[in-house]
Amino acid sequence: MDAIIRRALHEDRADHDITVAATIDPHQQGEAVIVAKGAGVLSGASVAEAVFHAVDSDLQCRWQRKDGERLAQGDPVATISGGVPAILAAERTALNFLQHLSGIATATDRFVRAVSGTKAAIYDTRKTVPGLRSLAKQAVVDGGGHNHRADLAGGFLIKENHIAAAGSITAAIARCRAYDPEPWIEVECETLAQVEEAAALAPQLILLDNMTPQQVAAAVSLVSESQLEASGGITLENVRHYAESGVDRIAIGAITHSAPVVDLSLLLQ
Repeated sequence: MDAIIRRALHEDRADHDITVAATIDPHQQGEAVIVAKGAGVLSGASVAEAVFHAVDSDLQCRWQRKDGERLAQGDPVATISGGVPAILAAERTALNFLQHLSGIATATDRFVRAVSGTKAAIYDTRKTVPGLRSLAKQAVVDGGGHNHRADLAGGFLIKENHIAAAGSITAAIARCRAYDPEPWIEVECETLAQVEEAAALAPQLILLDNMTPQQVAAAVSLVSESQLEASGGITLENVRHYAESGVDRIAIGAITHSAPVVDLSLLLQ
């Protein structure tokens, strides 16, 4: 996180805010409040606080809301006190992290609530902004979701290109087990025939790619030893239908790659 913050502050030239230098006494002290301008779920408080401290370790942050808590429009989120030039130099970078991560948490929360009462759990994917994956995945957790693998070394995920290169699902699974028997194996299936082939080999997970809720329900009836995960073409409008099919997991790339930000503002008092 420290390296990410350093890059972000350098990008914004937080050490050379010419507007602040021209208009504000360098020794001026004050207080600012971060306010929610829209509803959502908070995430990224620790990152935002680290941004303020990276600019000036003497800044004080008092949080009125915690990560994972829902925000209503107008809610005070945090109070930042100390040197006014430092507060304003850190403002945009801190808010950028806070708004982006809160957007991910909010999108996740909406999907989690949509499947409430079913056994389906909402999972993220690796479709994240490069360099921000660890923060994005924490935001998913703050929104009530679960993390899929963090990187390519986190488990075997056999997809259509791997199957094509290996020759078949059976061959791809065999090669993974021969390479290393320890990591979990997930195999992507696009047809019920592929589901049957994969199920016979009992990988830990079978990914049902771009199937309809009816096809997912049929796959559920075919599989007994593997967990089933649905992915592809799933939206807030249809996710409940997928959850009611009996699937164990639903992977949603949109919660990390295209979640709208939660609008937040920092105002000097």
